[in-house]
Amino acid sequence: MADAAAVKEYTFRWEGTDRKGNRIKGDRIGPSEHFIRLQLRRDGINPIFVRKQSSLFGKRKKKIASSDIAIFMRQMATMMAAGVPLVQSLEIVGRGHENPSLGEMIMAIKVNIESGHSFAESLGKFPLYFDDLVVNLVEAGEKSGTLEALLDKIATYKEKTEAIKKKVKKALTYPAAVVVVAFIVTGILLYFVVPQFQSLFQGFGADLPAFTLMVIGLSNFVQSYWWMILGVVGGGFYALFEAKRRSAKFRRLLDRLLLKIPVVGDILYKSAVARFARTLSTMFAAGVPLVEAMESVGKAAGNIVFTEAILRMKDQVATGQQLNFTMQQSSLFPNMATQMVQIGEESGSLDAMCAKVADFYEAEVDALVDALSSLLEPMIMATLGVLVGGLVIAMYLPIFKLGQAI
Repeated sequence: MADAAAVKEYTFRWEGTDRKGNRIKGDRIGPSEHFIRLQLRRDGINPIFVRKQSSLFGKRKKKIASSDIAIFMRQMATMMAAGVPLVQSLEIVGRGHENPSLGEMIMAIKVNIESGHSFAESLGKFPLYFDDLVVNLVEAGEKSGTLEALLDKIATYKEKTEAIKKKVKKALTYPAAVVVVAFIVTGILLYFVVPQFQSLFQGFGADLPAFTLMVIGLSNFVQSYWWMILGVVGGGFYALFEAKRRSAKFRRLLDRLLLKIPVVGDILYKSAVARFARTLSTMFAAGVPLVEAMESVGKAAGNIVFTEAILRMKDQVATGQQLNFTMQQSSLFPNMATQMVQIGEESGSLDAMCAKVADFYEAEVDALVDALSSLLEPMIMATLGVLVGGLVIAMYLPIFKLGQAI
């Protein structure tokens, strides 16, 4: 898996002849020209030339999103459940997919299987799209002869996690979008509108109100140093993303702070609990041993605070402690989740209890996102009203005073 992660893939333009001698051409994604030629020959195409596309001038492909992977897993589960053989299922799904990038990746997986690799090994060659959890579950399904059932569990898991991701993204995107719009509107008013009033006020020959002077001063600053403001804002966001990407300590600090934000922190916390329960339920139901499952559960947590706690719990479970006890020791999980896990361990139905916990907290996240949206709408209107209304009042105050003097 570690070696596969280092493999880079490129887009290759190819041309060749099919079994009937017809000349055909197209694009494929792969790590090397040799790999593409092998793919083409496996598909009954005799390659005439294969050329790597320039990243600057080559045709840009649509990116493969996590939602595409969820749809792919559901398609495979449906095809396999209908009795269609694995290779033929990949052929049908790959050639019929509307995303060319995903279609080519599926065809590459098919070629790997035809060359003697297992389905799990073939998926493992694309770690950017198929994590350890998916690969481990597929491997378990292949070994136990229950691949169709496991693919259905993976598809359900992916669909549930995608749904909760969209809810969390909605909760975070809405306020962020409003802040950006407020920033842009205020900047436009200060840069273009206020200077028009300023030139008008210069002919008044009277002292301006302090509020108006403050806004004019702010407008002058924006006009003189707009490039510096944009640079600081852009540089700040870039530094934030780079620090998050490069520093585990900063990610830990940021994730802890996010969990403490009112309402939003509650959404992130409950979504992490739901993801923990959903992943554990899926892995355990597939027959993966608890200690081994905890590794994948930790990586899928989506929050470094939860990831580190789950990996510590894994070490404690490996020494013989019960999962519910390690959850209590972590002081991170809600009492309800801990009690449900305890009941599941005692009754031998841990996967079912974890699924119920996931269902409950996913519903909680849904309700919180709806509540946040309802709460933010009046706050957004009030914020924009204060910003825009304040600037308008500051510009009209001298006119009101002049009217009173007349």
